[in-house]
Amino acid sequence: MDIYADIGSIKNVGEKRRELLNKVGIYTVRDLIEYIPRDYTDRSIITPLKDVDEGEEYTVRAKVRGDFQLLLRGKLKIIKTIISDGSAEVSVVWFNQPYLKNTLNKHKEYLFTGSFKAVNGRLTMTAPDFDEVKEDPGLNAGRIVPKYRLTKNLNQKLLRRLIYETLGEAEELIEDFIPKYIKDEYKLPGRVFALKNIHFPENAESFFAARRRLVFEELLILQLGLLALKGEIKKKESGIKFSFFETDRIVEALPFKLTKGQEEVLDEITADMESGCPMNRLIQGDVGSGKTAVAEICAYIAYINGAQTAVMAPTDVLATQHAQTFKGLFSKLGVEVVLLKGSLKAKEKREVKKRIAEGKAHIIVGTHALIQESVTFKELGLVITDEQHRFGVNQRRLLTSKGENPHTLIMSATPIPRTLGLILYGDLDISTIKTMPAGRQRVDTSFVNSSYHERIFKFILKHVKEGRQAYIVCPMIEESAAAELKSVKAFVKDLEETCLKETRRGFVHGKMKPKEKQETMDRFAAGEIDVLIATTVIEVGINVPNAAIMVIENADRFGLSQLHQLRGRVGRGSYQSYCILVSDTKGAEAKKRLKAMVKCFDGFELSEKDLNLRGPGDFFGVRQHGIAEFKLANVYKDRDILKEVQALSAEIWENDRFLERPENRSLKKRIKDVFGEAENSSPGL
Repeated sequence: MDIYADIGSIKNVGEKRRELLNKVGIYTVRDLIEYIPRDYTDRSIITPLKDVDEGEEYTVRAKVRGDFQLLLRGKLKIIKTIISDGSAEVSVVWFNQPYLKNTLNKHKEYLFTGSFKAVNGRLTMTAPDFDEVKEDPGLNAGRIVPKYRLTKNLNQKLLRRLIYETLGEAEELIEDFIPKYIKDEYKLPGRVFALKNIHFPENAESFFAARRRLVFEELLILQLGLLALKGEIKKKESGIKFSFFETDRIVEALPFKLTKGQEEVLDEITADMESGCPMNRLIQGDVGSGKTAVAEICAYIAYINGAQTAVMAPTDVLATQHAQTFKGLFSKLGVEVVLLKGSLKAKEKREVKKRIAEGKAHIIVGTHALIQESVTFKELGLVITDEQHRFGVNQRRLLTSKGENPHTLIMSATPIPRTLGLILYGDLDISTIKTMPAGRQRVDTSFVNSSYHERIFKFILKHVKEGRQAYIVCPMIEESAAAELKSVKAFVKDLEETCLKETRRGFVHGKMKPKEKQETMDRFAAGEIDVLIATTVIEVGINVPNAAIMVIENADRFGLSQLHQLRGRVGRGSYQSYCILVSDTKGAEAKKRLKAMVKCFDGFELSEKDLNLRGPGDFFGVRQHGIAEFKLANVYKDRDILKEVQALSAEIWENDRFLERPENRSLKKRIKDVFGEAENSSPGL
């Protein structure tokens, strides 16, 4: 067996099963044995049948006592029998598995695991998993049993069996790339033990030892890989060394005075720009902290040094917003700003690209259209990307490759706790704008249930009549049968029956054509729409100072960081602003999250709470970052392991930077494998 072989090469995997496994990300034998369970259920506790309750899942040890009945209800085949353990007997039913009457033997004992419900006054066990009672426990009952992420027609039993058998056959091929000196120092078990016990734990102690080992290796590979990426960036010589930093003209043109935080970050940036090495810096700051103004000053510095600036945003709406902001400032300074996005007409695109290539366009704002092969810069000296967590490493590199090692500045309005930032942005230097501009309004935030809708709508109408505008955010575009969520389309219709029918309403969502979306946003910005009903497409970059109310429907569906971003769309003018979180959730965690929003206005503090309450989840965004997704590690819950790994990584980097020592070579190979799979962003080891 080859551990890198296609999954279709193992026995019992034909073409159909191969396609199913591919759907959950299993393409090779290695993918299969490293397919970490999403959860576990402890089926080692045996409960007498006389003690089971309705609605709970139990494992019972029993024999089949009755004959098998086959009932047909349309296309549904129901097989039914009786099981008993001497203390009581219950009915058991399975669906569309008629072969089970030939599988279960009346003379043998089985471990059945499933839930119970009352049918015609009698407890019935529904579709239980089962294993014959043997000296060794089976894979589905009588032990701690793994649960995997599935797709339609792929079941837990099949996946458990495939992983168990493959682990047994591939045991000698599993490479333990963590050197012995690290395993000894940090008391880590071998990799074979770890993989076996992460899938099929012998006991709780073995499970925790296995998990610690696998988390440790994930974090170690990531940390060393990012150190290598950062080292590659630092050792390059910049093609453009900036020498002029006279910024009085642009600072005077700004409509406000720079804060101390902005000035400190600008000092760090100018030091990078004149250092002789390409800058690779992230600016992070809370909503409204003034990151865009810093970016504008940097673009001006590039201009006075004879270089062009490319500003890449993730959406047409945000790119257009940036273009308008930059043009509003730079038109006073004789600096040409152009916009390049996919929705431009062919003739317009040709003209914009021509001006970029000739160097007549000094600041080029755009979407992914900027990384097209047909876009050529005359002298690209600065690359600015906004909302970096929405771009991959490869996209960033494609843009920087259009210049001779240009300086790179990344803006993020998602405040990221320091620990997470060290991992997520390990290849960058991080600057944080800590102070807010003077006069920035605190948004009055409240959490209510849907019974308040009439009062909310009257509140919006009152402010609209006073000249203000409002957002209403819904988490979905259309109604879902699976969840009672307010959708944009349904909400627009519902508002016809409320006092808001007196207002001018518009709606935007991600499935609209860019041109339609932009036209609606422009009308809202111009004051032609009073109430904008939207999905989270308005989460970042939208600046309408006249908007004073933000209503977020089904607010429990959002994380704290996202709610904070949405709240940041109001309070941008001189008017008192309001954020109303609407939710009927009964969940304790969701209520805790929403109450935190009411009390807390600091984005960094909310990010910490978000990690604490929800874990990193998609907030971590590693896939979009061009880094292999964590299979097991949780950078919040595993922060103690993270601290150990960070210290170890620094020590290894100091003593064996290119991992050339014999004991570190297998570690080096693994790093190249992992980073090579992540958008071809392999570090220069």
